[in-house]
Amino acid sequence: MINQTLKQSPILPAVLRHPLRLTPGVLHNRLFITAVNYLFKQELKDDELDFLQDKIVAIKVADAGLDLRFSLKQKKLVSCHSRTVADLTISGTTYDFLLLTSRREDPDTLFFNRRLKLAGDTELGLYVKNFLDSIDLTERWSLICKLSDRASRLAEKLT
Repeated sequence: MINQTLKQSPILPAVLRHPLRLTPGVLHNRLFITAVNYLFKQELKDDELDFLQDKIVAIKVADAGLDLRFSLKQKKLVSCHSRTVADLTISGTTYDFLLLTSRREDPDTLFFNRRLKLAGDTELGLYVKNFLDSIDLTERWSLICKLSDRASRLAEKLT
């Protein structure tokens, strides 16, 4: 993990931002939901995500213009419409989510330094943070961790 993050998060370059904004949000949500259902298959099976049952979580990636919303229904994460009111909103930049995914920064540091911001149901937010803190990404998600690490380091160099 890095001891110091940049004071200001690098933002996603325009060449990547514009195509994302032109792509319908429904497609972003479907791709996200497919990925997280695959990645959290064991946790879903083991009921580790039951705290999300009938709760709506929004993930907002500010610099990418993404607003991903999901809930847990019948042991599966499902996409929610963008106009659905979220119980919890987690927002940050692409860079900050890359730091989280690569484990270069732990969830506590990112949340307490307001790099990732929580709004809404604070108890649900604590469950999400504790869940993220407890899962071991390194074995099952080694490729995602490596790609996230490289992408975050590239963003730092370009800043």
